[in-house]
Amino acid sequence: MRAPEGFIEEFATLDSRQFAIAIRKLADSLSYGIDKSPFVGGGTEYVQSRPYQWGDPIRSIDWRVTARTRKPYVKEYEAPKSMPAYFFLDTSASMTIASGPRSKYELALYIAGGLALACLDRVSPVGLIGVGERTMRVQPSLSRARVLQWLLQLRTFRFDECTRLGARIFEVSPSLGQRSLIVILSDLHDAQALTAIKHVSQVHDCVVLQLVDPAERGLKGSGFFRAREAETGHEFVTHGRSQWVDVEAHVADLRRAGVDHLRLSTDEPCASVLRQMFRNRGAVARGAR
Repeated sequence: MRAPEGFIEEFATLDSRQFAIAIRKLADSLSYGIDKSPFVGGGTEYVQSRPYQWGDPIRSIDWRVTARTRKPYVKEYEAPKSMPAYFFLDTSASMTIASGPRSKYELALYIAGGLALACLDRVSPVGLIGVGERTMRVQPSLSRARVLQWLLQLRTFRFDECTRLGARIFEVSPSLGQRSLIVILSDLHDAQALTAIKHVSQVHDCVVLQLVDPAERGLKGSGFFRAREAETGHEFVTHGRSQWVDVEAHVADLRRAGVDHLRLSTDEPCASVLRQMFRNRGAVARGAR
């Protein structure tokens, strides 16, 4: 089913204050600040020792390793430098149409809010890039008020946007600057998406959170039926056992490229699996690649 052209909707289940409390609760649950710094420099926590190079300060010499190896070594420490985080949020029509009480877009915005506040807790600047037809870009900032502002702004959405995920990634990736954490929240209903994600992951630390509606896993017992694609209006005939997105193929393709991927269904709890995923990333220090 496709909503009327230009129809605008807003989440009605929670007011602004309740929404802010909900994402704050998710942020506290995620404990996002456990991942290690991907930068090595003159910080405070010891990381490793390396051979002395001309110009290294004498005070950084690791005398214990130097005495053991009879060659000069210097200590390296974890640099107290924060990695900016960009949230690529899909605002297209396929994200807003739902078969249950919660849409993929609503879940994506809730997760983006929780992760964004958790990033601020670890002093990581947070930015936003919309990947629907709306041209929306917020530069990374440590301002909590700014994050809440774009979160509340995105609670109003449209049913007639097409996805530009792949094109938007190719468009903005050259301007991201230093190495960043990129979190993509989308249903990946874009033919260019996987190519663009693999491209940007060569420079940045990339996480894909793929939102899935229960109907996309198949409508059991429905037989053949006629449907209409939310973004293009294209009509087609399909079967209840058919899957419109090959999730397993997406997962395999992204893993081969070294991209972390997590599939989240709108009818299942998400906090515990998100927390586990980011804890695992911290344990293996993904940023150190």
